[in-house]
Formats: sequence, structure tokens, C-alpha cells
Amino acid sequence: MWQRSVCVGLLALALGYLCVLGPELPPAALRQLSASLLGTLRRARSLEARTVAAWQAAIVRPARGWARVAVGVNACVDVVLSGVKLLEALGLEPGDGKDHAVLSSRQDLGEAFSHFMQRGAAAERFFSDAAAFQDIARTASEHPAAQLFVGGNAALIGQKLATNPDLKILLCGPVGPRLHELLDDNVVVPPESMQERDEFHLILEYQAGEEWGQVKAPTANRFIFSHDLSNGALNMLEVFVSSLDEFQPDLVVLSGLHMMEGQSKEARQRRLMEYIHWSDITFGIVFKSMHRKIIAVASISDIPTDIPIHLELASMTDQDFMSNIMHQVFPLVNSIGLNEQELLFLTQAASGPHASLGSWSGIPDVGVVSDILFWILKEHGRAAERASDLTRIHFHTLAYHILATVDGHWGNQAAAVAAGARAAGTQACATDTIDTSRVLLKAPREFLTSHTEAPAKISLNPDEPVVHWHREGISFHFSPVLVCKDPVRTVGLGDAISAEGLLYSEAYPQ
Repeated sequence: MWQRSVCVGLLALALGYLCVLGPELPPAALRQLSASLLGTLRRARSLEARTVAAWQAAIVRPARGWARVAVGVNACVDVVLSGVKLLEALGLEPGDGKDHAVLSSRQDLGEAFSHFMQRGAAAERFFSDAAAFQDIARTASEHPAAQLFVGGNAALIGQKLATNPDLKILLCGPVGPRLHELLDDNVVVPPESMQERDEFHLILEYQAGEEWGQVKAPTANRFIFSHDLSNGALNMLEVFVSSLDEFQPDLVVLSGLHMMEGQSKEARQRRLMEYIHWSDITFGIVFKSMHRKIIAVASISDIPTDIPIHLELASMTDQDFMSNIMHQVFPLVNSIGLNEQELLFLTQAASGPHASLGSWSGIPDVGVVSDILFWILKEHGRAAERASDLTRIHFHTLAYHILATVDGHWGNQAAAVAAGARAAGTQACATDTIDTSRVLLKAPREFLTSHTEAPAKISLNPDEPVVHWHREGISFHFSPVLVCKDPVRTVGLGDAISAEGLLYSEAYPQ
């Protein structure tokens, strides 16, 4: 670091000396020497500082932004603390990791936490035993290191959007007294959405290099679990629907489908059908009851067709349920947000490209991610021969983000993907602006844009970090992330990223 500072100082002196000698030098020579020294000065800055400077130039507001955003339907209070400290407080011993689709005991919790900590992967699970969960939640909330925050994808997205004073936010979800206290004043909660008791989710965080027995975390991340029946049943869905007519939003953000995994398949499928119908909001959808498959989407009656709908996904374990969401819900929304675990699970559930890949090894391959995003939009997105509104996917992983859009539907996506990447760094480090001494550029310096089609090979330039490529009517915008070295909080990063990306996105009228 000090060598770079000395270099910059010497170059600055040289530039000043040139200015003094300027009158004695030919103008062309002076211009050439000055440009050369200025270029060397720029390159002498850190990769992180160059990336931040480029982002500042790239991040501009869209010509037509949002004014009123309705967000629903999952909300809770997050109890955040060290996963290792909680497991120790529960008297659990380190052991072998093992994934569990549903947790039913303390032992299941310890095994699942170890499984995902070893991989540095985020995950969320339902805890089926109410009494056991209450005991664990009591231990967690009473721990001196525990902190309480706004939780639930909808509430987190609403909270992030509410930091913009020009936006009015409607939040519908099970909001208890503690959560209501934590929400921004700019967030409107309908009285029908209030309930006497809060829903609590436990967020077990771990840091990069942290150890639990033989397990060592490769990156910082978190493991989430709850026994949340209100969010699991989407109890506030009807309240959300009935509030839209009065609120008149120009953007709708939906989340919480993953919470239904704690229910039986029959109850889940029945509720999913209600979710699709949206009670009073009629989509004119015809179903084959035997196959539970959407045949066509005719119209949206109560929501004007020019109001975009964004769906935020989260960690899931049931492939059939994920496949149902892809076939039944994706065609009804304009945009989705997801991370690397959800993307891989999605292609595995639907036998898409690279479905044989069992898990990511380190930073997800850009070409593989690009292939899956392309497949989703080509097979399930808007097309002349298909009744679907899906035209945008915001993918985020630790080291980089990609925004994939169907041409002609979204604008300002270079700014949007850069804004989302910037938000990841500031939120993780809990700073208002990027502190370049606390972040690292971890994105691949070179990557291929595909592994199924003739790819382009791209070299990352920190002075132009937002990269664009195009494939059969679909545009891709890539930005590296400046990863926080010592993150203060990992939970809610994906929600903050999606919120910021939406804030800088412009949906073209169709």
C-alpha cells in the first residue's frame, strides 16, 4: 500500500514539474506527456477505487422512476447472532454436516448449520416442532450478542426502498408491535396487517474463516430458520390484494412463496392457486385441474397491465414446488430476483441447462449462470408464441451480479446492476459509501459468456466494470461486487440488492 502512495506522490510531482516547464515544451509534447502521466496515476489507484469511481459515473437515475411501491407479503423480526455462539449456548457439539429439508430437532439444526457453513452458502429452513423452536428462540433472543432487525423479504425490500424520500411504500405482512417500531416512517402498514404477536426468525451468521469443530467457513454467510405459520400460510395475501386499489402503486413487489414449504403439499398447492388468482384480482387463467398446469393468461383486471410485478425468490428445498412456481407464477410477473443457490436449484428442478451440476465450486461460473438465465427467459419469458410477462431477472452472488432482460422492456440496466452491486458493499460493511480499504474485488478477471453457445471472452476492466453482451434478443449487464472483508451483517443483502436494482430500473410502457 505504501509503495502505491509513494508512486502516486512522485507522479504528482512530475506532473507539477511539467506544468512549470510547460511554456518551454511544444504543445503536442506537453499533451502527450500529461496524458501519459494522468493514465499512470489512474492505474496506480487500487482496483477497488477505480471500480467505485466508474460506478459513480455509471449510476444515474432513470428517466421515469417509481413513486408508489406496494410490497408484500412476508414480514417478521429477525433475531441475528453468531451461529456458533447459539449452538454452543444450546449445548450442541460439533459434528458432521447434513442437509435437512425440514428441521425437527436441535440435532437437525446443528447438522444443517454445519452443512451450509462448510460451503459458505446461504439457506433457509422451516422448524416443524413449535415447542422446540420456542425454546431455541428464547435462548437466542436472551443471548447478550443477539440483535433485533426488520426481517422478511417484503419488509426488508420495503425498508430499503423507504430510505428514498421520494417513494411512498405500502407494506402488507404479519406486522407485530416490535416490527412496527423498527419500520421506517415512510412505510405505510394497513391496520388489517397488524397483529398482536410478532413472528420471529433466527438468523445464524458466520464469518469467513470461522470454525465450528472441523468445519471452516470459506466465506461469510448465514443460516435462517423459523416456525412461522402466518408467513407460511401467506395470511396477509388477501389484505395485500384489497389494499392495492386504494394505494394505486406503480410497482408491485411480491415475496414469501418459499415460506409455504412448511405446509403439506396439498395445502401448499391450494394456497399457490389462490396466490395466482389473487382473490379479487382476476387473471383469467384456465387450469387443467388434473395436471395443475396453466394453459393461458388472458387478462389482468384489477391491476393495470402497465404496472410491473417483481417476484423475489428465496431458499427452497422442494423441487416440485419450485417447478410449480416456475410454470405457474413466472408467467404472471415481469421481473424476478434470485441468488446462485436458488438459480441452481431452479434449473435442477426443471431439468434446465447445467442441471447435472450438484453445487457451485467457489465463485459461480459466469458462463454457466448466463446460460441458465438465458434459458429461463427463452423458455418461460415473454415471447410472441407464449403468454408470459417475464422480461427481467436480477441475479446476485457474492462476487458479481447480472441483470438479464428481454430487449425493449427495460431501461437503465447498466446503472441498475451497478447500483445493486454498490448496495451489496455498503450494506455488508454497514457504511453509507464504499470504503475501499474494507472491500475486495473478487470477481473473475476473465470469463466466458456461455458454455452452450459460441461465447465471448471478456476481460474485466475496473475503469469500465459494467459489461454488456447480447444473445438472441436478450441483453446481459454484468457488474463485479466489492466484497466486504469483515461484513457486519449478511442477512437481507439479496433484498437490498434487488430493491436498489429496481429503484434504478425503468420499465418501458408496452
